Amino acid sequence: MLLIDKYAYMNNLASVHPLEKMTFSLGLLLLSLIFRDEHISLITFIVMSAFIIFGAKIPFTYYLKLLLLPGFFLLTSLVTILVSFAPTSSVLPSHIWNLQLGAWTIFIGTLSISMAQELFFIVLGSISCLYFLILTTSVQSICYVLRLWRLPVLFVELVELTYRFIFIFLESMQKIHLAQQARLGYHSPMQWLRSASMLIAALFSEMFQRSRELNNAMQARGGEPVYWQETAAYNKKNWLGIAGIAILFVIYGGGII
Repeated sequence: MLLIDKYAYMNNLASVHPLEKMTFSLGLLLLSLIFRDEHISLITFIVMSAFIIFGAKIPFTYYLKLLLLPGFFLLTSLVTILVSFAPTSSVLPSHIWNLQLGAWTIFIGTLSISMAQELFFIVLGSISCLYFLILTTSVQSICYVLRLWRLPVLFVELVELTYRFIFIFLESMQKIHLAQQARLGYHSPMQWLRSASMLIAALFSEMFQRSRELNNAMQARGGEPVYWQETAAYNKKNWLGIAGIAILFVIYGGGII
């Protein structure tokens, strides 16, 4: 079991109804994207992080590690926004730094800084909302709520099958990788490249075989899926808290606009 999946089943908010958690996280995510304000996005990040660390009791170090992965892609995206190129003969817009290299000028414009700053906080707030959902709610519970929302059955089943194949994929990859290491398959750079290519080819073959077996098993049962039935009860205090936080965000966002 993945550690992130373990926390989804074993956290202090696991007994809360998934509809409440999804409404809370997706509601704040939607408000953050609508207002597109740095302060609202920062408040969203702080609120969601507080619920993750102090409410769900997710270890701070693990949460920080989870933030590092999207943080790397976010920083690389910000660099492409900040740095601009223009011919040396052209007139540069308002900027704080420039460097001439031959016929081109590299510069950082003031407009690029404001755009990068806005993007940074919006993405940070959005990531915290999604991490709150996946760290406190299992995939089965999420699919249960998706069926309550009357989403297409095919879409929900694809989500469940994709989630299932993540574990099958990881299990097969670990077994093949362990067998290759036992035969010194990664002893040299050339052997590493050869073993990695064989690992990818074997995984594709394994996935096709497993998907065929799963399809045969579903057809043998008449194609009727077994759905997860949620047993958690609704809590009026949770709904009042969600509504109160959403109203405060709307009032604050309306004052900014």
